Amino acid sequence: MSEAEVSLGTMEQTATVITVTDRAARKIRQLAEREGRTAPVLRVRVVAGGCSGFAYELAFEDSPVESDHVVSAADGVRVLVDARSAPILEGSTLEFNDALLGGGLKMLNPRATHECACGESFSI
Repeated sequence: MSEAEVSLGTMEQTATVITVTDRAARKIRQLAEREGRTAPVLRVRVVAGGCSGFAYELAFEDSPVESDHVVSAADGVRVLVDARSAPILEGSTLEFNDALLGGGLKMLNPRATHECACGESFSI
């Protein structure tokens, strides 16, 4: 597992489970502001489903829970990864692609052995 430390007082784990590119962080901040959120906190979760077995789920949160890995990114963005998703996501990069077709926030996961043609699901 990546290095992790526990911050005194909040019991929040800071981690480098994933890397968040600066472009992705800027987009996350922009989307959070559009939703009226004061803090850009994005949860990335791996869920069962999709054509290939797993899918990524991204959603804004107000704050982390005690067992979350908290990844600090540019522009004050924090990305939360729950303990169950962390081993699957470890070593991944969250990036932003502004292509008209297939653009958006994308997870580049070195553990994924197959990605579905739809680009929404993967297998390990």
